[in-house]
Amino acid sequence: MNFLIKVCCYCSLLAFFYLLCMIPSFADEESIKSYVGSEACGECHEDQFDTFQAFARKAKSFESVRIMQKGLTDAEKKECYTCHTTGYGARGGFISETETPHLKNAGCEVCHGPGSAHVESEDPEDIIALLSLETCISCHNSERIDAFKFKPLLFGGAH
Repeated sequence: MNFLIKVCCYCSLLAFFYLLCMIPSFADEESIKSYVGSEACGECHEDQFDTFQAFARKAKSFESVRIMQKGLTDAEKKECYTCHTTGYGARGGFISETETPHLKNAGCEVCHGPGSAHVESEDPEDIIALLSLETCISCHNSERIDAFKFKPLLFGGAH
């Protein structure tokens, strides 16, 4: 029995070190990608961009933060940025209205991921093309559904 425990421990350690060695390569790949803003997407996806700008409420979502900010603390306002801006809290994401104005609204990359690699390569593999309701849950979760009356219409008004 002791031999079996030692083998399991040894295998667990090997698996741990293998994963530890793999993390930097995943991180390096992801760190290459950055947020470019919806206007960059519109250069190739003009029809989708125009429809998004005209009909998607999130295309103007920073205005909601601006309207509500008087009654919010700085911490509460920053919490709003998570869903009302593009990439807030992520590397290369929204920082402030003055530093990253092209990311101040919740744009294409909120759902499709950072777009720099896709913009450069034009390869569909470099962006999240197929979305699901799981994508929406980061902002439209049960806590917020009641507060904001979210109706899960996938692609509704976005494209």
